[in-house]
Amino acid sequence: MASHYEAPIRKPLVLGDKGYHDVSVDIAAPVEGRANKQWWIVFTIALAAFLWGVGCIIYTISTGIGTWGLNRTVNWAWDITNFVWWVGIGHAGTLISAVLLLFRQKWRMAINRSAEAMTIFSVIQAGLFPIIHMGRPWLAYWVVPIPNQFGSLWVNFNSPLLWDVFAISTYLSVSLVFWWTGLLPDFAMIRDRAVKPFQKKIYSLVSFGWSGRAKDWQRFEEVSLVLAGLATPLVLSVHTIVSFDFATSVIPGWHTTIFPPYFVAGAIFSGFAMVQTLLIIMRKVCNLEAYITVQHIELMNIVIMITGSIVGCAYITELFIAWYSGVEYEQYAFLNRATGPYWWAYTLMMTCNVVSPQVMWFKKIRTSILVSFIISIVVNIGMWFERFVIIVTSLHRDYLPSSWTMFSPTFVDIGIFIGTIGFFFVLFLLYARTFPVIAQAEVKSILKSSGERYKKLRDAGKPLYEIRVAGTPKAAAQTPPASAGSHDPAKVGSLLGAVGSFDPATQTADDLKKVKGIGPQMEEKLNQLGIFTFAQVSRMTETEYDLLDSLTGSFPGRAQRDDWAGQAKRLNEKQ
Repeated sequence: MASHYEAPIRKPLVLGDKGYHDVSVDIAAPVEGRANKQWWIVFTIALAAFLWGVGCIIYTISTGIGTWGLNRTVNWAWDITNFVWWVGIGHAGTLISAVLLLFRQKWRMAINRSAEAMTIFSVIQAGLFPIIHMGRPWLAYWVVPIPNQFGSLWVNFNSPLLWDVFAISTYLSVSLVFWWTGLLPDFAMIRDRAVKPFQKKIYSLVSFGWSGRAKDWQRFEEVSLVLAGLATPLVLSVHTIVSFDFATSVIPGWHTTIFPPYFVAGAIFSGFAMVQTLLIIMRKVCNLEAYITVQHIELMNIVIMITGSIVGCAYITELFIAWYSGVEYEQYAFLNRATGPYWWAYTLMMTCNVVSPQVMWFKKIRTSILVSFIISIVVNIGMWFERFVIIVTSLHRDYLPSSWTMFSPTFVDIGIFIGTIGFFFVLFLLYARTFPVIAQAEVKSILKSSGERYKKLRDAGKPLYEIRVAGTPKAAAQTPPASAGSHDPAKVGSLLGAVGSFDPATQTADDLKKVKGIGPQMEEKLNQLGIFTFAQVSRMTETEYDLLDSLTGSFPGRAQRDDWAGQAKRLNEKQ
């Protein structure tokens, strides 16, 4: 018990009187239940946006990238802006999963799964833009150093664009393995709860034969630590290498050594903001308020506030170095950003990225769900404009005023970007319906130290295995959760109407505990409802199972999974 003890001042990370079974039921509910109306509305909108983007991509490939707003001066614009933005969003998943795991931060356990999924889906979106930008995406394999039909055609290893290929593909591979490894215990949980044979078979395959033995857990923890160790350098390297796309050039505004740490901080900043946006939505849609708490949101806001301050320092440093260098071209590049034709984008960037996170210094604001949701969206808008300002304002005014050109996106540019946002949300919504969105095994591991129920027991001086909630009268604790008189008479009547009534004068009660899944407490509840015989249980169908779950409130789906009706029928025939 001492090994689980935490100071009382620490707030619980799992709210409510949650036990181990409650965690499984709550986390499996979005996967096992039916999608609600809100899910279908959002999914339809996301799918429409995705299909629009597909249409724009097909039009671009069939016509050429002249359909974009690019010109001879601004040859990198909307596409590379979106590429860097999506890669940045993918940063937070690996940071939450790997770095916070190595630092033993328990608050990551309720949010790491969604963050990891977000990483995978955002890197997929990022990879689309350079491939389309090539103009001939069917020749994308030319950037990979493999033998080809042209013999002497080899990629330029000095180019940071090639480093991007290696960095992002490695990042995606390690993140995917890390994500899937963490999912194995959850897949096994869904497999064991599955009612339909097809569903059970699918989750059996994807869980890779997980049995929950001590050896499985030992290997799981070892592999998780190794993958976390591999993934941690990637958090720094991936966006550092993306920054080299700019920093190794000689273009004023790009050729600066501050870009690597500046880009990494900005990526974590935007990534945490997107995780915040998704988690606030997920906790409401999937009824996970007990697991994704206000404390999680507050801690995320603190990270956003800190990284936003770092980004603000980077902006000021850039301006100072441009002035201190005495190079008039550098000075003009930054002056043009702030006062030139794109001044509005620069002002929006500074407002969203530097000013808005500072409101998080106030506890009342950073613990507000609505304000946190708004700020998370504002931050990602600002971070998109940061990439736009860096790329476009450094290119649209060259050394020769005769080549100065303004960039304006076309409907194809905008359509492809909206399409990737739609694709991202389509993938995330499907993930939320088929994958457990919270790592239930990890949440269970902190339940005794960070669960509200166990903190109440500990504060009351009760042993942690005590069933009764601290502060509840003993008599109330011994009362069954639902006594006979508290049931809905209509539901009880419907249930007994289907399975039949028991007449104690002419019938003998059976030992229902012989049915696998029915223990002494469940037998008592069935008796309270008027169910005493195998014959009654054998008449249950899916409708009666649902009625039974709603009346007893214990182990939902257990009767159907264990096939109580089939077992009772066989026991009844043996008598």
